[in-house]
Amino acid sequence: MRNLPLPKVYALIEPGPVVLLTTSHNGRANVMTMSWHMMLEFEPPLISCVVSSGNYSFAALRATKQCVIAIPGVALAPQVVKIGNCSGQDTDKFTKFGLTPVPAAQVEAPLIDECLANLELKVTDTRMVNKYNLFVLEVVNAWVDPGQKDRRTIHHQGYGSFAVDGETIKLPSKMR
Repeated sequence: MRNLPLPKVYALIEPGPVVLLTTSHNGRANVMTMSWHMMLEFEPPLISCVVSSGNYSFAALRATKQCVIAIPGVALAPQVVKIGNCSGQDTDKFTKFGLTPVPAAQVEAPLIDECLANLELKVTDTRMVNKYNLFVLEVVNAWVDPGQKDRRTIHHQGYGSFAVDGETIKLPSKMR
């Protein structure tokens, strides 16, 4: 074993796939790349996420208390990284990166047609936003695209490195 600098710890425990978070505020949709999220509960499904107060999406999420988490497949990886490297403050990311916004059923933020799945969410708890930029969200509607055969996702490992989902194995489990 050797010592790991503490700022690099996050690369060891990234919780899930890199996702795209969409918001809509004052008639303007935006999309940002996000990998700091995790499931909190199954029923109702609750997800927590960290959105930096420096991100353009932070103000929209705080004001509207709703968003969409879109789960891109590996084919969108180049766009996902580019989306994360620019600001919605001065860029229409849907147009620039060729994404198709689709109206959601229960929130104003758009779904992303090119993604494997889309989750419509409403903020249910903001007690940790001021201190940690952490929002607790409830999934109020979920969509999947059964037409997409390649369901592999990307996982951020830090500093421009990503892992791609690999082989799936099945093991006995009592979880349903």
